This record gives sequence, structure tokens and C-alpha cells, in this order.
Amino acid sequence: MVPVDPSSMASGPAHTVIPHNLSTHEALEQVDEENEIMNNRESSKASSDLGLQDFDLLRVIGRGSYGKYYTNQDFMKKENHTLVSEFVFQGFSSFHEHQFTFFVVFLALYILTLAGNIMVTITGLDCYLRIPMYFFLSMLSASETVYTLVIIPRMLSNLIGLNQPISLAGCATQMFFITLAINNCFLLTAMGYDHFVAICNPLRYKVIMNKSVCIQLVWGACSTGLIVAVIQVSAVFRVPFYATEVAHFFCDIRPVVKLSCIDTTVNEIQTLIISVLMILIPMGLIFISYIRIISTILRIASAEARKKAFATCASHMMVVSVHYGCASIAYLKPKSRTPEMRTS
Repeated sequence: MVPVDPSSMASGPAHTVIPHNLSTHEALEQVDEENEIMNNRESSKASSDLGLQDFDLLRVIGRGSYGKYYTNQDFMKKENHTLVSEFVFQGFSSFHEHQFTFFVVFLALYILTLAGNIMVTITGLDCYLRIPMYFFLSMLSASETVYTLVIIPRMLSNLIGLNQPISLAGCATQMFFITLAINNCFLLTAMGYDHFVAICNPLRYKVIMNKSVCIQLVWGACSTGLIVAVIQVSAVFRVPFYATEVAHFFCDIRPVVKLSCIDTTVNEIQTLIISVLMILIPMGLIFISYIRIISTILRIASAEARKKAFATCASHMMVVSVHYGCASIAYLKPKSRTPEMRTS
């Protein structure tokens, strides 16, 4: 071994000692290895001296196929707002000059709608008119009365400046009754089945559409709406929230989910699957029923009888078109893919 002066090691830069009994190639390899180790130690020491406070750290929270970008400061703000206790509706705030006009128009429409639904509900439950179609109409009107009562009064109060916040429990209750309105899809399907039996099998109508069958159809529609409402509301309010302003005039699922501070891909997929099933399946059953109905009507010899049969189905077809058209636009349209950027 070559003697090494300890003082030179302490004061000068580090030198690599090469034993005499190694070949030149092996000695060079050993030198490279020792230099690499020393460089790694120096770089790790330099990086340890740097703090995260020297950087504006970007964090990405995924939402579906795109992400939201936040600075480290924004992320800390979001963590501090996970205990949101109430929401505020954005409503029609962008139409401030016309809010009173909207109030008058919506109030008039709401009074007419409420009065009509109450009259239909009472009429359908009358013992002298207790036939399947009136029974289904009364259940449909009662359902619409309930979920409009939890939406319209608060919307009207917001239009006249009484924009009161809604608690989490109140928002969950509102969302529950709105989602419960899914039973309307199946009530319309039951009404379509009633038309199908009345036109395609009139001689057995009273036997097929008896009281027990009608109650079972209504019970099935309401039970489906109840199950879906419980699943949706429990899934939405299981996540934490960081913001309080809902970009809507009631607690709908999508606007509320957007306020979450975590990845909500699972919630969005669940909502899409439920929407597809709850809209397309009843709509498909109604479509099949009306194919059979139209084919039966076209085989009727009397023109007057054909006209009467079409008139019987016209009102139901109009309601189905409006209901499923609005539901498809609201819940089946693809959401915007523009990522929301925050820089402060």
C-alpha cells in the first residue's frame, strides 16, 4: 500500500488512492465509482438544504379526463374549507336587472301549475273516477307537487333579494326529493302500458289493469325512485366540499359535486350510469308500447275510431316528449371539458 499523509487528506481535496496490486483498468473503474458516490452525496446534501417554501408547488386534482390546477396555497385553502356547513345559490344573479320580471312570471306559472296538480290529484282519487289512468295521473301530479315545493319557493325568494344560504341538511333534503322524481319516468311508463292494454287488448283491460296491478306499478315506480335517491344523496354528501356557491338555483347533483375538493370521477360515473338507466330504459319501454299501439290503430277499419285512438294517446305522447327531452338535456349531455384554472 502507498502511505498517505493524513494532513493532506484533511486540508486538501479528496484524492483517490489506487493500490499497486490492481491493474490499470480496474483502478480506473474504482476511481469512477468513488467519484460517483461523492457526487451523489454532494447533490443530496444540496437538495436537503432547499425548503418547499422556496417553490410555488402545483398540485393536480383529477376530474374525469382532465385536471384542476392549484397552487400549494390554494390547496391549503381547500383543506381549510372541507367543513362547509352551508351553500349559497348563484341562481339568476347574472340577470340582476330582470329578476323582478322573472319573479312575476315564475310566480304566476307556479301558482297555475300548483293549482292544476292539486286539482288533478284530488280528481284522480275520487271514488267515482277511480280508473287506472286517473290513478296514475294523480300519483304523477302528487310527485310533481312535492318536488316543486322544495325548489320554486326558495328560487322565488332569491329573485326578490332574500338570498338565504341553505344548510347541508337542507341541500341534501332538497336533492333527495328532486332525485325521488325519477319515479315520474316509471309512472309515465305505467301510463304507456295502460294505453297499450286499452288499445291492443281492450276485452281484457279490466282483468289485466285491476286495482292490485295498478298499486304494484305505482309502488314499483316509487320504490325505484326512493332507492336511487338514497344512493345518489349518500354518495354526494360523503365527499368534502371547499366552496359554498352552487352554480344553480337548487341543489342538483352535478353543480354540488363540482364543489368537492377531491377526485369525483366515481361519483360522475355513477351519476351517468344511473341517468342512462333511469331515462333510457323507461323511454325504451314506452317506445316499444307505442310501436304496438300504432300498428294496432292502423289496422282499425273505421277512420273515426282511428282518430279517437290517436287522440287518446296524443296528450301522453306530448308529456313523454317534454319530460324525457328535458331530462336527457339535463343529465345525459356531455359536460364541458375546459379545465378550471386557478392562479391565486
